[in-house]
Amino acid sequence: MTFLAIDIGNTRLKWSLYEQPRPGSTLLAHGAEFLEQVDTMAERAWKLLPTPTLMLGCVVASGSIKYRVEEQMEELWPDLQPQWVVSRTETAGLVNGYDIPSRLGVDRWVAMVGARQHMLQATTGTAPRPMVVVMVGTAVTVEAIDAQGKFLGGLILPGHGMMLRALEMGAAGLNHMPTGQVVPFPTNTSDALTSGGTFALVGAVQRMVRHLHEHCGEPPMCVMTGGAGWKVAPYMETPFELVESLIFDGLLALAAESPHPEPPTIPA
Repeated sequence: MTFLAIDIGNTRLKWSLYEQPRPGSTLLAHGAEFLEQVDTMAERAWKLLPTPTLMLGCVVASGSIKYRVEEQMEELWPDLQPQWVVSRTETAGLVNGYDIPSRLGVDRWVAMVGARQHMLQATTGTAPRPMVVVMVGTAVTVEAIDAQGKFLGGLILPGHGMMLRALEMGAAGLNHMPTGQVVPFPTNTSDALTSGGTFALVGAVQRMVRHLHEHCGEPPMCVMTGGAGWKVAPYMETPFELVESLIFDGLLALAAESPHPEPPTIPA
């Protein structure tokens, strides 16, 4: 029973094909495409893949992007039924503390499911720990989860690129500045912009770590993911782990909980 997991973000579509729909399953193939290229998936990236038995996806892009991806799957695998995650009140041992649980961004929800699975595996034989889950992409999210698995709340910040574009639009003299370096005391505008954005993101993470430590009475485990995590990672003061596959880990955990369709019957 092969399993296709899809993560459609604001910029790229990432996919992974696994041997089974369960945590720890063997990865058979994977890839990523910018959203502008999704109409070529059937003839390029997915053309030689074996037919998946089950598909589960996480999408934050527009409905039209999701429809175009479904068209590509229909072209290759007409019997495959696309399934897309929605944020729920509780699933996979995680309780959604959002005021309106269904309004929580599905990528945040799936990443937290994956992070909790990661924490439980890392603490086998000991008590579960509270967690701060950081996702660094087009936007940056910083989530707090207590040791019992309740999502307490989180922060949303603009990513590096969004910060720079906002400054370019709103401040004279900042158009088309080259990328600078992160330094303690910037002495040119490029370094000042890059350092300011990086330290703003790191500061938000540090503040959430402190809040959660005070709330739970113990230091939380900190896990970071996202395509731009490497930009923030070198400047973190709190111990953390960079886990690139967090959303896919969450999709595997959710797929393991879902009822699986029967594979199609092949005529003799």
